[in-house]
Amino acid sequence: MRAPSIAMFSRSAEIKAAPDIEAAALRSDRFRLKREGEWQRLENILKELEKGRLRKLSDDDVLALPTLYRMAASSLAVARETSLDASTLAYLESLVQRAWFQVYGPRLGLMAWMRKFLGGQLSRSIQAIWLDICVALFVMVAGTVTGWLLVSRNVEWYYALVPGQFTDSRVPGASREVLLETLKVEDSAQGMSAFAAQLFANNAGVSILAFALGFAFGIPSLMLLVHNMAVLGAMLWLYSSQDLTWEFIAWLSVHGTTELFAILLAGAAGLHIGRKMAFPGQKSILASAAESGQRAAQVMVGVVTMLIFAALLEAFPRQLAGTEARAIIGTFMLIFWLAYFFGFGRRGKYPKIDEAAL
Repeated sequence: MRAPSIAMFSRSAEIKAAPDIEAAALRSDRFRLKREGEWQRLENILKELEKGRLRKLSDDDVLALPTLYRMAASSLAVARETSLDASTLAYLESLVQRAWFQVYGPRLGLMAWMRKFLGGQLSRSIQAIWLDICVALFVMVAGTVTGWLLVSRNVEWYYALVPGQFTDSRVPGASREVLLETLKVEDSAQGMSAFAAQLFANNAGVSILAFALGFAFGIPSLMLLVHNMAVLGAMLWLYSSQDLTWEFIAWLSVHGTTELFAILLAGAAGLHIGRKMAFPGQKSILASAAESGQRAAQVMVGVVTMLIFAALLEAFPRQLAGTEARAIIGTFMLIFWLAYFFGFGRRGKYPKIDEAAL
């Protein structure tokens, strides 16, 4: 009987390992040879698409692209499951990623997307939430009236509604001259840029909050709108008490028609999501929330754009222009937004979300 030695163990390991490696190599080769034709055809199609040569592809190749993509993805899954060689895995992962981009990836560049978005898609998204806009507008008007009535009956409500930053000299009992001083025209635009940035941050915070609270069926969004507009109603009463209604409205309208419109759209977008989740109709709640969320997100992009305009108007024309000029600018901006949102892009059709893809 032979005594065991280290040489015997090492030789045995070599003898056992060789068939495994050889079998794996054969299995990988067979797997690759069996599907190599499909992969090569898919790669040739991708090369033409990546070079922008769609017209050089035949109809059969274009129609076969989704099928070839799914077959390559299936091959990748099998290759990962059976631990095929690393080069095959790397090749398939690259091929599948390139194919996914061509089949499902975005087709538009940034400039093309901007033209499409501003050329009607934003307007159609806003038109699609018209019911929520009507509800939010009603709530905002009701909030303004409520603020006016509360303060007119008891001035203590003014201090409860109006934030401290507005109660410097703008308080009940202030003289007409003092209130008129707060509406005065500035001598220069020095330092207005920083002021505009501060206003944008503040207004954006209110708008985003009104939108974000919409998930709770829109109720918090409506409450936020009521509170903010009650502040406006209280201040409107204050200036009206000193016969400065026209001056205050002109001072407010130069930026307010843009700013309040943006807040209205933000609240309506939040309400839209909440309403669609509460009443999804024939769709699932998830599909309804996804569709309304996509539409509301597009509205919010428009809201942010409007807030940038509002901050610039509030920092410059409101501070530098007279009462008549303020009123004219504010009226023009209101007409512009109404014409753009509701008179433009009406022929397009809003794209639907594929519920099966959710």
